[in-house]
Parts: sequence; structure tokens; C-alpha cells
Amino acid sequence: MKLIGSKGEDLAASFLKDKGYRIIARNYKTPVGEIDIIAEDRGTLVFIEVKTRSNNSFGYPFEAVDARKRQKLKNLALLYLKKQKRDCAVRFDVLSIYISEGKEDIEHIKDAFEV
Repeated sequence: MKLIGSKGEDLAASFLKDKGYRIIARNYKTPVGEIDIIAEDRGTLVFIEVKTRSNNSFGYPFEAVDARKRQKLKNLALLYLKKQKRDCAVRFDVLSIYISEGKEDIEHIKDAFEV
């Protein structure tokens, strides 16, 4: 499972760079959790959760970003903003990646949830 997750995060980073995002951090770790990707998109700081699946037996990848996960991401983002002493526009995106039989499907959900 770790291997597919890493591949998904690599695909996500490339996808975002191609869209003009500036990657600030990948796998930003704190004592309470990790943010997959932190990027900047036209002056907005974007916290990005990447979910990758090779089949739909557990649902679509984006469905794994439930209320508990969203709350955790919000808390992690607040920790990052405090530590970096940043006061700026913030957005939460989800990249839902499906990899099967050598094909990759990426769904980018911008502004997936609010703070």
C-alpha cells in the first residue's frame, strides 16, 4: 500500500507543477500528523490531500477524506501557519488518483472543503 501511495504523491506533484503550482513541501510532518503536499497557487496557500487507489473495493479515493480527516487537515494547516508565521489566503484541495492496469486517472477537487 505504501508503494501505491508514494506513486500517487509523485503523480500529484507532477500534475500540480504542470498546472503552475509551486510546491513548497511534500510530506510535511508534525507530531500530530502529515500534510501530503503544501503548494502555492496564484498567491493562495494550498494544503493538498492525495488519495490513491488501484481498485474501488473501498470506494473512490476522494471518499476517504471524511469529516475526521478534514478536521485533522485543518488542524495541521493551522499548526503550519503558526509555525511559519503566515497570514494569507488558504485553500484545501484533494487529488483523487486511480491507478489500474498502467493507466492513471487524476481528479483534482479544488476547494474541497472550508476552514
